[in-house]
Amino acid sequence: QVQVVESGGGSVQTGGSLRLSCEVSGYIGSRPCMGWFRQAPGKEREGVATIFTTSGLTFYADSVEGRFTISQGNAENTVYLQMNNLEPGDTAMYYCAAPKFGGGCTVNAGRLTSVGFWGQGTQVTVSS
Repeated sequence: QVQVVESGGGSVQTGGSLRLSCEVSGYIGSRPCMGWFRQAPGKEREGVATIFTTSGLTFYADSVEGRFTISQGNAENTVYLQMNNLEPGDTAMYYCAAPKFGGGCTVNAGRLTSVGFWGQGTQVTVSS
C-alpha cells in the first residue's frame, strides 16, 4: 500500500546541480523521518542524507555534506534532495526511503537504518 516515487534525476556536467523529489503515499500514521540513498554499479548502497520531519534535524554522509541538502516540501508527503557542485563520484541510482511502521528513526553517519519502504530509484549521471 505504501508507494515511494523518486523523480528529478538526469545527466549533468561536473559542478552542476539537480533537485531530486520523493513523493510518499499510503503511509500509515505519522512519517517521522525520510532518507536518501544511492548505489553505483559494483558498490554498496550508501546512505546519503536523512531528515527528521518533526524536528527538522538533518544528517549527511561525509561525502556529500556541504553540497547536498535534504528538506521537506510544503506538502507532508514530499521530500527533496538538492544536489549542488556535483562530482563524477556522485553518479549513482538514488533511492528514497521511508521508515518501518512503528520502527522509529535510527541514523548512523547519515544513513537511516530503520528503512521499511523503498522507491524505484532515479538515475543521476555526472560527467566531466
